[in-house]
Amino acid sequence: MRILIIEDSEKTASFLKKGLKEKGYIVDVENDGMKGYITAQTNIYDLIILDVMLPSMDGHEILEKLKKIKDYNTFIIMVTAKDSTSEIVHCLQLGADDYLVKPITFPELVARIKALLRRSPVNVKESLIFDDLEIDLNKQLVIREGKELFLSKKEFQILELLARNNKITVSRNELLESIWNMTELTDKNIIEVQINRLRSKLDEGFDKKFIKTVRGGGYMFDDGID
Repeated sequence: MRILIIEDSEKTASFLKKGLKEKGYIVDVENDGMKGYITAQTNIYDLIILDVMLPSMDGHEILEKLKKIKDYNTFIIMVTAKDSTSEIVHCLQLGADDYLVKPITFPELVARIKALLRRSPVNVKESLIFDDLEIDLNKQLVIREGKELFLSKKEFQILELLARNNKITVSRNELLESIWNMTELTDKNIIEVQINRLRSKLDEGFDKKFIKTVRGGGYMFDDGID
């Protein structure tokens, strides 16, 4: 599952990202409202944690704009510092799926996330399907030509991130931050090793190769459909 946190407090965002990654989620962070809105509408997320008070565009405006997009089914949890009925009602009227009042307790956040993701399978994109490849996001299973491919947790996370960004180059730095929650590598080969292992399981023995190396850029999942 992929989650976007839009929160201007770097300390809070870092705390939430670290905890959610330890729970197995792929997590992206934006600290600016406008950047968060652009990221939210140009990428596929299962859930967004959205703060109300943000620079450049506040959470209310982001929520309203996203919910007006046709077939936009991503769950949105609003985070507000105002523990008032009027604020909560306003967020819900704008389309929020849930809300939390600061300070956030991590166990409650995780419980709310799990409850939302269980709510309706119609609203959650359960599988990514490309030709003979199926990536089951809920069960974390990968099937190609009807046979299950046994991936490690890291390999599945890498594949999910690349597949969600079909035909878009994902840089080494993006992989490093999203999958390993790091900004610098101590082992320079760790990404290459994981990618090579993933390729050997996903593409070896098949004519169609999904994972490509982009020279000087990073890696790309390409479904081969123009």
